[in-house]
Amino acid sequence: MRAITALLLPLIVLLSACAAHPDPIIDTKGVDQEMLAEDWAECESYTDEIKMAKGIAKGTATGAAVGAIAGAINGSVKNDAAYGGLYGGTRSGLDADREKQMVFKRCMRGRGYRVLN
Repeated sequence: MRAITALLLPLIVLLSACAAHPDPIIDTKGVDQEMLAEDWAECESYTDEIKMAKGIAKGTATGAAVGAIAGAINGSVKNDAAYGGLYGGTRSGLDADREKQMVFKRCMRGRGYRVLN
């Protein structure tokens, strides 16, 4: 049980870092704030098309399978499968978060905004 808890803690920390990522910074000089709010909401809706949960589940399953194979070789299938699943799920979550940020920034740039970060 302690091993599982030790595995979950890094996952929670990494995924909370995703959630804590700041919003993109937009240069608002000369920008109509109402139009910015409307464009922001529309661009944010495009990011909803990226299915994070599905990607995390696939990454976890793939990582667990790879870990189990490695564990079969060195004799620790359960632990290696858990570590592989943790790594795969975390990596997939981080990749999906990065993709959401890129989609949002591209959308805002495409609408003529200067995205500073």
